[in-house]
This record gives sequence, structure tokens and C-alpha cells, in this order.
Amino acid sequence: MTKKISYKLHAALAAALTLMLLVTGVSRAGDGHDHDRARQALEAGEILPLRGILEGIEHDHPGRIMEVELEHKNEGWRYEVKLLREDGTLVKLKIDARDGKVLGIKEKNGKNIPPGGNR
Repeated sequence: MTKKISYKLHAALAAALTLMLLVTGVSRAGDGHDHDRARQALEAGEILPLRGILEGIEHDHPGRIMEVELEHKNEGWRYEVKLLREDGTLVKLKIDARDGKVLGIKEKNGKNIPPGGNR
């Protein structure tokens, strides 16, 4: 039962975050182009949907999702997911948006954690 509730919560959260990204991306001047590029990348299969990313990290990196960003840089599309662990530690995950691989983990205290490694 808990797993089912957790899945529904994450699905609702993913939908809300996606909507938030769409609304904030359109509302800021100059960001409309980035939003369109992100949508086109998703439709072209260049990036995974946010829901898939969140489901992929849930097991290895449990916590409350606080913020999600999708950025395009020279090395490609990256999701940055900030989450709050149960122990109160704020963690930022850098994720390859193309395949969902965790590229880097950084704790609020500045400590870098190897991808795939837990604290």
C-alpha cells in the first residue's frame, strides 16, 4: 500500500513540476525559446520525461523533491534535481536527461559524492 501511495505521490509531483516548468518557462521573457527547445527535445526523444527521471532516482536517492531544472549546455541536456533527505541534508543530483544516468551528486555542505554511491 505504501509503495502505491508513493508512486501516486511521485506521479502527482512530477505532473505538478512539469506544469510549473511549463508555466514559469513561458512567463519569463527570453525563456520561451528555451521552453520550446526543451519540448522539442522531449518530443524528438532526445530527453527522458521528468516522470521517468524521478522514478529512476527514487530507489537510490530517497527524499523529498524540492526543485527540478532542465538545462541545455555544451555537454547536452541535464536535469538538476534538488532533494531533501530524511536526515535534513539537501542534495543536488545532476542527471543526463538523455539516459537518466546520475552524473554527479553534491550535498549542501559542498561534499561531492561519486555517482552511484550513497553518503
